[in-house]
Amino acid sequence: MSRRCVIIGGGLAGLAGAIRLAKAGFHTELYEKNATLGGKMNELTLGAYRFDTGPSLLTMPFVIENLFKEIGVRLSDLLEIRSVDPLCRYFFADGAVFDASADERTMQVNLKNFAPDDVNAFEKFMTYCRRIYDLTADAFIFDSIHELTRVLRLKNLRTLLHIRQLDAFRTVHQAVSRYFSNSNLVQVFDRYPTYNGSNPFNAPATLNIIPYVEYGLGGYYIKGGMYRLIEAMTAAAKNVGVRIHTDTPVSKIEYSNGRVSGIRIHQEFIPAHCILCNADVVVAYNQLIENQRRYRNKLNALEPSISGLVFLWGVEGRYSRLSQHNILFSENYRFEFDQIFDKLEPPTDPTIYLSVTSKSDPEHAPADGENWFILVNMPYLTEGQDWKTIVSTMRRLIIKRLEKLGIFVAEKIRVEKILTPQDFLHRFAGNRGSIYGISSNSRNSAFLRPPNRDRRIKGLYFAGGSTHPGGGVPLAVQSGKIAAELIIENENN
Repeated sequence: MSRRCVIIGGGLAGLAGAIRLAKAGFHTELYEKNATLGGKMNELTLGAYRFDTGPSLLTMPFVIENLFKEIGVRLSDLLEIRSVDPLCRYFFADGAVFDASADERTMQVNLKNFAPDDVNAFEKFMTYCRRIYDLTADAFIFDSIHELTRVLRLKNLRTLLHIRQLDAFRTVHQAVSRYFSNSNLVQVFDRYPTYNGSNPFNAPATLNIIPYVEYGLGGYYIKGGMYRLIEAMTAAAKNVGVRIHTDTPVSKIEYSNGRVSGIRIHQEFIPAHCILCNADVVVAYNQLIENQRRYRNKLNALEPSISGLVFLWGVEGRYSRLSQHNILFSENYRFEFDQIFDKLEPPTDPTIYLSVTSKSDPEHAPADGENWFILVNMPYLTEGQDWKTIVSTMRRLIIKRLEKLGIFVAEKIRVEKILTPQDFLHRFAGNRGSIYGISSNSRNSAFLRPPNRDRRIKGLYFAGGSTHPGGGVPLAVQSGKIAAELIIENENN
């Protein structure tokens, strides 16, 4: 039992950690409460239409390549990863349309046509974003900032010596506004904190690392759909000896004398020397861990990230005006975030994200149709929200906004599935229905997310979007890697 590790949750981080632990020789068992692995990164088929239900864009694919390389597998033998161009098509309230590209020449041409005065500004902005990436990646993405021995490594000390260059004292919006004169471009680069569920008008400008990740390192799509990654990781986990149990919710994390002893599944006790919890940290402390009221209250005081309302529409017709990734911006971005974060109410003029994977994989829809994944940002769950009314209102708003673009689909929706914040709460155990765990709307929350190694209970580790280094596909995978490394360092006896 001394090398038995239990994984709670089969999302990206849980699978990434399980693979590394099994490869290191741990007896590794993974328990997932749902019927399928992947967490929010899942898929759904409705009639002739196939949908990804979670992440739709892959960045930093080298993080995943490194995971498979560690077990002697070339990722290119398993998955076909394609670059996406345009990265996103932006539709603005004033009628303007802009295609963003990770290809430098294409982006320059598009900028010259769209905002000629800001071509040089974009180059300067990317230099600034890359500087933040170069300074922070090793310390804040690829390592644990909560472990003193790791912080004191030479490569991480460089970050501490240049702490002012991290731009943590301005907000994202303040920094972006200093570079661009075109208000539409400001809105484009203000949107990147939403990748981890945060408010660009509050989140520290350090999060301007995200545009560099997308434009400097590229945006990608996995042929066949993003869920093919979960299938590849599941096969890899089984091949290295991970035992996977689906439809098996964990009801309790047991510990005594300050150290984990195992888990409870219904009334059955499963012993373990260490536990890697891929569940949301806040939810875990509220539902799985007893007698830790002080820390539980501290976690509950942290601001959750935004949630979302998802419409999966199988539509009749082909719509050439849309790209694979599309953003329909609200007219007043600041007011939208004020409503979501300050008033905790649905936005009256939401920004709409619309993804169409059948643009790359025609088999995801009938020959005369498309599969639309539509996401609008929502506040986390609070009392008094009437989701039946909210869904109906948002559906009408989305259809009306599309009609302004000359896209009429009200009578052409052939299949529909809706996911609300209540689904993110009950199906994926997101804290108060949040999608990305804890928001990064302050310097403390942005840099000091809950650690991967628990300080109160020995042998308990966390991985996933609610913990270090944060949400998103590569960061979740990296979180599993960091947690697994800490387990190997501390529990391999």
